[in-house]
Amino acid sequence: MKSVVVFDYGFGNVRSMMRALANQHLDVTLTSDYRASLEADGLVVPGVGAFAACMQGLRAVSGDGVIYDRLRAGRPVLGVCVGEQIMFDRGTEHDLDTQGLQLINGKVERLDADVIPHMGWDTVEAPANSILLNGVEDERFYFVHSYAAFDAQPADCSQFSIDFGDAEQRVGYCQYSRSRFVASYERGPLFATQFHPEKSAQAGGKLLANWAAIL
Repeated sequence: MKSVVVFDYGFGNVRSMMRALANQHLDVTLTSDYRASLEADGLVVPGVGAFAACMQGLRAVSGDGVIYDRLRAGRPVLGVCVGEQIMFDRGTEHDLDTQGLQLINGKVERLDADVIPHMGWDTVEAPANSILLNGVEDERFYFVHSYAAFDAQPADCSQFSIDFGDAEQRVGYCQYSRSRFVASYERGPLFATQFHPEKSAQAGGKLLANWAAIL
């Protein structure tokens, strides 16, 4: 049985995520222990709340180091919701310009929409050859957020001694009101979704099964 750690840093809807992963016949642990997080077959980084607070909480338990070390070793990481956002260069939530993990080039900004947050079910423009969205390209996923990245470009991660080699970047987008934002991201062992697969019924289960299959 493959093992997955849901990283425990105080920000995330961890119980529903753990249930969703267990439904994929994975051995799931909630912990911030470095060795357990490094050695698990997969690591999920959840996130609920503000960008700056999540980054502070992550760094307080050395979660940034865990993520860098896993990616350096080519071991899969999946960020969800704010757990996706913090993979980007910067976030500007609540007028705080906060440095992210700098694993994806781009900035997280407030959605341009008449109704915020973006809450509910929406479709995703799946990229070609997507691993996460294979078989659910036309399905709807559950979103709840007020901020997002509007673009994503491959980052030079050499400062962290991370080399993605020739791994193709695959970006999925969602359109909400006047904002077209990054809804999913894949590059080598790095995966992320702005939506909540654990709250997205059968489509979310299929996405998690797709991710589990590469562990």
